[in-house]
Amino acid sequence: MEKQIAVLKSVGPKLLPFFKTTCIYYILWLDADKPSLFSALVKVLPVLSLCVFVLLHGLSLSHLHSYARRILAGLVFSALGDAFLIWQHIDGLYFISGMLMFAIAHVLYIASFGFRPLVLPVGGALLGVAVAMYAVLYPGLHGVYAVLVGVYVLLLWLMLWRGVARLQVLDYDVWTWTKLAACVGALLFIVSDTLLGVNKFRLPIPYHRALVMTTYYAAQLGIALSVADLKDHDITACAQDAVMSSYDVHSMMSSQDAHSFKDSMMSSDDVHCSETVPNTSSHRRLHNGPCRSRKME
Repeated sequence: MEKQIAVLKSVGPKLLPFFKTTCIYYILWLDADKPSLFSALVKVLPVLSLCVFVLLHGLSLSHLHSYARRILAGLVFSALGDAFLIWQHIDGLYFISGMLMFAIAHVLYIASFGFRPLVLPVGGALLGVAVAMYAVLYPGLHGVYAVLVGVYVLLLWLMLWRGVARLQVLDYDVWTWTKLAACVGALLFIVSDTLLGVNKFRLPIPYHRALVMTTYYAAQLGIALSVADLKDHDITACAQDAVMSSYDVHSMMSSQDAHSFKDSMMSSDDVHCSETVPNTSSHRRLHNGPCRSRKME
């Protein structure tokens, strides 16, 4: 518990830029019908702040940080998706481009969460939720959107399934608060995109922009927080592999050293014996020589 509190204290200051830029977005609340580069920048700043948070937590090209690298890449593609959606009212191509960016982000998040443990019952139950979501949107989908939204809903289902399966609530040795944050983040992503989809393809939702953006920023925050866990599955697994590899090498070296030492000792004993134990025939001649001379006398 003390270690978790220490992690939270170290995480808090790094999240200040995120909370400040989120407040700026809500305070300015720029007109969505007048898109501009400035409004796009204001919208993506909170997500870019989460990118900085991941970088501050620590990042390298080694396999130990593969999880954090995928989360960072997912955040970058999410920011690109946010920027494209600013101009969605002007041309439908911007909406499709934004959806493609978010689809890539979801693939990266799914790769980060992994597929172990599989937990098929959870996947089956959540698949029912995804089918229900698509059924609600389908009457308003026309042309290419019927396929694109279907694929996108499938990716959302996969991300939520892997986030929930990774949590492992009943296993106290594996469960961590950051895995819970990632799971909640994946769930809020589903809520945000469902609100956005219903408002765009089915019927207007009052205050939809505030609801969509609030759940969206909270979702990205939860997913970004998952890199703060010092007991992350990938890092722990890699560390264990490194330790075991080091142990195997050390054992092999120790075994070789032991054999070398044994061989050297045996060689030393042979030399010592050859030097200290006299030849039997010579010893007999030396011993018998004086005795025979006395008899002759």
